[in-house]
Amino acid sequence: MVPRIADRPLLFALPGNEGFASRLASALDAEEGELETRSFPDCETYLRLATSPAGRDVAIVCTLDRPDPKFLPLIFAASAARQLGARRVGLVAPYLCYLRQDKSFQPGEAVTSAAFARALSREIDWLATVDPHLHRYGSLDAVYTIQSSVIASAPAIAEWIRHMIERPLLIGPDIESEQWVSTVAKLVGAPYRVLRKERFGDRDVRISLPDMEDGLGRTPVLVDDIVSSAQTMIETSRRLRSIGLPPPVCVAVHALFAEEGFATLKKNAARIATTNTVLHSSNAIDISGSLAAGARSLLHSL
Repeated sequence: MVPRIADRPLLFALPGNEGFASRLASALDAEEGELETRSFPDCETYLRLATSPAGRDVAIVCTLDRPDPKFLPLIFAASAARQLGARRVGLVAPYLCYLRQDKSFQPGEAVTSAAFARALSREIDWLATVDPHLHRYGSLDAVYTIQSSVIASAPAIAEWIRHMIERPLLIGPDIESEQWVSTVAKLVGAPYRVLRKERFGDRDVRISLPDMEDGLGRTPVLVDDIVSSAQTMIETSRRLRSIGLPPPVCVAVHALFAEEGFATLKKNAARIATTNTVLHSSNAIDISGSLAAGARSLLHSL
């Protein structure tokens, strides 16, 4: 039996998310809604949902790298869907921003993770995302008041490594990365090492290497969740090469590259591969199928 239109989820893609939304729609048997948006001469946003969301379960697709210009259009789209009669409104954000500042380190600092979560939670009913960069929060439930589904990228990354790299040695550049690299290593069936990092600024890091003797003859694969300035991976790549290992393959979940960081890392790495949570030329690992599965459970929950 062909499902009625009202029974099919309706996906709206914010600008730049059309390709990812199309893959999600196919996996979810969802309809791709038409959304119109533009900027007025004074830079205010015009937004219109050209496909009616009345009586439908709606998901807005918007990855939240470089989030500030995206936030208001996202809020306007969610608000419009609700006002026009959507049954429930959710957000599929392959990358979820504003989790860095989870406490006030100096007097007067805004705890932006909490403020952002409160603002977003008021406008949507549920959230699906990939590997949020949690520090002091035990889970998204600690900061978001809505239903959420967190999708792990490790299975997709492990599958890519198994097919693309012979005799890998997985390497985490710091203690924070151990949760990802250990899981990926187990899925791949390969050894791993976790290095020690000291950070003295956004672009000043120092890496300490453990005993890497048994890594000789293997391909080093650096694994981390977020890469932006890329200084951690750049410094790690240089240190590995200084002890006789070949240039590493660098794998990251979220490609938040600064332009100069990506260019410098390319000179020090054999290859750079990222998931497509953030659109970038390094994307090689498709996470849309896993994210669709997480979104499906929320679309059909009551």
